[in-house]
Formats: sequence, structure tokens, C-alpha cells
Amino acid sequence: MDVERLNIYKRLRDFKVPSTVLDNIFSEEDDIKILENAFKALVKDGFKEDDAAKEISKMISKELDLSLEDYQEEEK
Repeated sequence: MDVERLNIYKRLRDFKVPSTVLDNIFSEEDDIKILENAFKALVKDGFKEDDAAKEISKMISKELDLSLEDYQEEEK
């Protein structure tokens, strides 16, 4: 895994995206490219990297109908 991808992975974990979800995304080259492009686009639009990760975590949560708060409690 390259440094940029590792950075995105860690930032999304900071916003409670489950590691199983991220592992699934990062195992598919097409999926990781979509994620990288979205992250870069948000940063280019003026988002800080943490804010970009937060927005993407919300999108992932909505798309997969996940409650990230539930995962936060389970992973403690």
C-alpha cells in the first residue's frame, strides 16, 4: 500500500469507518481509485484532509446504510 492510500485509510478509520469496509474497498483497484479521486477532489476544492475524510465517511455510511456510531462502540 502506498503512503497516500495509507493516509486515506487511516483518516477514514479516524472517522469510524469499519476496517472490514475499508479492506473491501482497498482490495479492489477500481474502488480505491474512485475513493482516491473523491478524496483528492475534495482537497482540491479547499477541504482539509480531515474534513475530506469526514465527508467521505458520511458518504460511505449513507451508501452502505451504516451507523458509524454503532461501530464506534463495538470497536472500543
